Amino acid sequence: MAEKRLLLGDEAVALGALHAGLSGVYAYPGTPSTEITEFIQQSPFARERGVRSRWCTNEKTAMEAALGMSYAGKRALVCMKHVGMNVCADAFVNAAVTGVKGGLVVLAADDPSMHSSQNEQDSRFYGKFAMVPILEPSDQQEAYDMMAKAFALSEQLRLPVLMRLVTRLAHSRAAVQTGEPLAQNALEPDSERAHWVLLPGNARRQYAALIAKQTEIETLSEHSGFNHLAIPAQGEVGVIAAGIAYNYVCESAPAGLPVLKLSQYPLPARQIRELAAHCRRLLVVEDGQPFVEEQVKTLLGADYSVTGRLTGELPRTGELTPDCVAAALGVTGGPAFENAHNLAPRPPQLCQGCGHRDVYTALNQVAAEYPNARIFGDIGCYTLGALPPFRAIDSCVDMGASITMAKGAADAGVYPAIAVIGDSTFTHSGMTGLLDAVNDGSDITVIISDNLTTAMTGGQDSAGTHKFEAICLALGVEREHLHVVVPLPKNMEEITRILREEINYHGVSVIIPQRECMQTLGRKLRQKKQETK
Repeated sequence: MAEKRLLLGDEAVALGALHAGLSGVYAYPGTPSTEITEFIQQSPFARERGVRSRWCTNEKTAMEAALGMSYAGKRALVCMKHVGMNVCADAFVNAAVTGVKGGLVVLAADDPSMHSSQNEQDSRFYGKFAMVPILEPSDQQEAYDMMAKAFALSEQLRLPVLMRLVTRLAHSRAAVQTGEPLAQNALEPDSERAHWVLLPGNARRQYAALIAKQTEIETLSEHSGFNHLAIPAQGEVGVIAAGIAYNYVCESAPAGLPVLKLSQYPLPARQIRELAAHCRRLLVVEDGQPFVEEQVKTLLGADYSVTGRLTGELPRTGELTPDCVAAALGVTGGPAFENAHNLAPRPPQLCQGCGHRDVYTALNQVAAEYPNARIFGDIGCYTLGALPPFRAIDSCVDMGASITMAKGAADAGVYPAIAVIGDSTFTHSGMTGLLDAVNDGSDITVIISDNLTTAMTGGQDSAGTHKFEAICLALGVEREHLHVVVPLPKNMEEITRILREEINYHGVSVIIPQRECMQTLGRKLRQKKQETK
């Protein structure tokens, strides 16, 4: 079955996991991680093996379900974008304390430059915080190869392993040489209860065991084949290049430059000291926050010169590029590229015919009648309602924040306080906020804009489709203040009437505009047309 394939970094991770004996992938869609789970869902090999691959409600449920599969002795993969690590952090950190049985790999896809994100946080800090091994591939081949190593390492240490990608690697293609697939692990649920039950007495013993493993984890990193030190000669400057940044150094570095390629953590302290002994100063090249740079400064002391993002040799924010790495290395004379001129900006916008457009049209019309109205938005394609021509929302912070921010603003006296949240985001993390509002009798109007899919990331299944009325009623929303409408221009009079009535009701009300996403509907119609030919 060994072959050479052209794969995205995400696809290399997915195929590597399948070939490493994966039994289940657990994920919530989020750019740039989405294609990992989609590849497994579409894989005939995965279907043949019965690999579990449905989307989860959020990253926390994904992490916990994967931990359960690991408890049963099987190999499990959890995938998310970097901000998803915040959602699953409770389960992730505690999984390092319980330990694992079957191999458990947590894949975090970071987004330097915030192509589709609210921040640039670096997931490597989570791995260090939880005290688990971290792997960071430098290319697609390594992403594939690392998966088998990651699962084996997880089972060897009985710890979860964090693997980190960045957008540029996740979404670029390269040739990958595959190997022979491994068999899945046998079903063998763990019979040792104490380390899975984190009562204080057990947790203290487990935490001490985790601390005791750190020396072994560090030794494995020192001898990892993914870390490589090359010192052709004494030099003025040496480079530590982490993950994808190693490629930029290879493109830019002059011949003979001492380089430590870094793809497994904790930091290999012995190799770093050896590199430092052969150079007067070190340049740390890493895509993301100065995670390595800060630790190397501490390791080598204040008298040794360590440069990078913190010192200004490399940009403090955004993705690295071969050009900025070359400049940091003092390399000049490469090709010069000028920015294109006379190109009109094309900001993103809601699709023509999108139901969210009719929702915002109605909402803007009614909100204009209330001078102090505030509309709290959320994470999804409907966030584009903040841009022209609608300019309809006043905030967008994190998944699920619309309802709870509206509640807090209403508690402070803001009226009307309106929340706009999508269907997938509502089940991800909006339901608990609605329960808070119901329990407190908050004066808010919640709009769950339901397009029957997770549209922003490409049309994945939405966990609550056709269940939202039942969910809202179960959370305590009163039947007479729960409405389902169809967002179409012909229904504008009905929608605006209901909006006014519910804004004027001083309690919790929910309006569900429901119409299928134009993109997913179009795909279904095209598929149906193909099937009838």
